Order: sequence, then C-alpha cells, then structure tokens
Amino acid sequence: MGKRLGLTGNEAVAYAVKQADVDVIAAYPITPQTVIVERLSEYVANGELDAAFVPVESEHSALSTVVGAAATGARVFTATCSQGLALMWEILYIASALRLPIVMSIAARALSAPINIHCDYSDVMGTRDAGWITLFAENVQEAYDNIVQAFRIAEDPEVLLPVMCVHDGFILSHCLEVVEVLEDEQVRNFLPRRDRPNVLDPSKPITLGPVGLPDSYMEFKRQQDEAMKVAYRKVKEVGKLFGELSGRYYDVVHAFGVEDADVVAVCMGSAAGTTRYVARKLREKGLKVGVLKIRMFRPFPKNEVRELLKGAKLVIAMDRATSLGGAGHPLQMELATTFYTWRQKPLIMSVVYGLGGRDLTPMDIERMFNIALEYAKKGEVPEEALWLGLRE
Repeated sequence: MGKRLGLTGNEAVAYAVKQADVDVIAAYPITPQTVIVERLSEYVANGELDAAFVPVESEHSALSTVVGAAATGARVFTATCSQGLALMWEILYIASALRLPIVMSIAARALSAPINIHCDYSDVMGTRDAGWITLFAENVQEAYDNIVQAFRIAEDPEVLLPVMCVHDGFILSHCLEVVEVLEDEQVRNFLPRRDRPNVLDPSKPITLGPVGLPDSYMEFKRQQDEAMKVAYRKVKEVGKLFGELSGRYYDVVHAFGVEDADVVAVCMGSAAGTTRYVARKLREKGLKVGVLKIRMFRPFPKNEVRELLKGAKLVIAMDRATSLGGAGHPLQMELATTFYTWRQKPLIMSVVYGLGGRDLTPMDIERMFNIALEYAKKGEVPEEALWLGLRE
C-alpha cells in the first residue's frame, strides 16, 4: 500500500495537494512556504496535475482568488505564512463566513518587526477567531496526512468550512523525512467529488455574501458556530477513516503518559516530539510527567483536554506565541478557559518558548518539567510566564 518517499514538509504538502486533484491553485511566494507553490507549478507545467495555476500579486489576492473559485464549486488550495497571512486578514473572515471549503497550508513563521523568517505561531494565533478549522503537524508525515484529511473535512456537506494546515517553518518545511504516501487512486477514492449546495451556477441563481443587517447578521454567526461544533466531530471521524486507509490513526489530541502524571506539558507542532522524548527519560527516573499534543487548535478540543488532564496536579501551557497585554498567552488562555468552571482544576503554568525560531533543547524542557514539579508540590504557580531559552 502506497510508497515511501524522501520529502521535505513543503514537498509533502505539495504532493498531497497534487493527489487531491485540485482544480485551482492561487500562488504568491513567501519564505518559508514558497517551495509548496513552486512544486505545484511544476506538477501543472509537466502535466501531472490538471489545474488552473494562478500567480497573483499578493496574498490578499491569493485568498480572494480561491474564494471566487470555491464559490463555483471548484476544489481549491493556497499557501502562505507570516506577513502574507496577515495581509489575508480581511479575506480570512469572508472565506469562513461564505462557508467555502478552502484548504490552505501555513509554514508557520514569526511576524515582523524585527524581520524574522523563522518559526513561531504568532501568525497562526492572529487568526484564532477567523472561523477556520486549524490543524497542526508534528512532523513531515503529519503535514502530508493533514492535507489529505483537510479536503475531506472541509468539503463535508455538514461542515463547509475552510481548513488551515500548519507545519513549522524551516523546522518541518525544509526538513527531509521519509514519508509514507498513499497511491493516487487511494486519495481520489478518499476524497470523492460531491455535489455542493450553495455554489454559483447561472442556471440556479443564488446570492453569496449579501448585506447582513442587524435583523440577520447574528443568525449567520450562529450558523458558523454550529458548523464548528459539527467540525469537531468530523475531524475525529475523518482521522479514524484515514487510519483505516493508511494505518495512521488521528485524533484531535494525542497523549503520552498522562494517565498517572502529576505534571503534563501541553504543546503543538514539532515541539511535541522533543517534549515527549524528555518526558520518557524523566519517567524512567520515576518522575510522573506526561505530554498532551494538541493537533486540532480550532475548534479547541476542550472535551478531550478535560478528560485526559483531570487527574493532573499541574498543566504546562507551552506557547510559541505571545498575547501582548493579554491576561495570558494563547494556549494558556485556552486551557484556563477550558478548566475554569471545573471544581477540581489543575494549576496552569505558562511557558513561552521558540519565538522567532529560538531552539527548544531537551535541557530546556527538562528544566521546565523540574520547575513545574516543584510548583506542583507547593500548590501554587507564579503568574509570570517562564520564558525558556531567554538570554537574560
């Protein structure tokens, strides 16, 4: 079944998009995403992919192009990161509110200033409330697998929402790994073409994106909220179906050692592997630590988080982004909200790491766990976040 290829994260994403048999690709280069659209342009040019490849003048135009194409029923794709994602800001909300099943890849990168082309999640965290389903990849294999699943999730008639697939800039986008890819026919069968409701068709005139005045706007937003609740369930269903096809099963979270852990680190993306490695070494020394990887950030998997972490004394929120002036940092605030109404809630420790591509080392993580274990014994956590790897 399938075959094994040596691919970088960007190449794996492009390969999955080719296999998904997309109709329209809108492309604008930005480091470290550029290789994705470069590879797709090659597939189109050499006849491996029968799609319209549209070079545009900006990321704003890239998303606008796939919005228009998706509105006609086309299967679409684009990719960006950092300032490019910020430039799409206006259209992000339009894409989700029009209920368009767009798939977009993000090679996560820090926002300027100062100018930085390396990884953190400040770009993605800026889109938290834009109405997009958001999936994070831990490694290149997951970057490939997430893209294939994303088309099925987005195009489900009960969902019809855009999906953002995130992989870490340079750490995964340019990292070469062995990837098990499916056969083209398997992907085509996994992503059947469906007749979509509410698409632009001259023979059946409809209006998309009308003016929504106070008498109707709120109902539109409620419908989006309900669609996100359906998406929660669909991401889990598709992850199981993909596992039956590939042998690689996916859920909205993935846990290690949380059953008896006093301290659990909650993280996303490529940091999960290193954190899990350190946790395994510490468990061999008798320390009760665990790791919970958040794969689906939107909608936030609060049910699984509560169930898996209900026995922990302290939860570490590992944020690769900041919320300047906020009550906490992005993942920290999600976890605090998730547990706020529970009587027996764990302590939550805030950790900021990896901004602008700063390395996260096993020594940093071991120090983090040791500090957290001490806080758990004391039964209190300082409000100030621990900034790992900071040059003091």
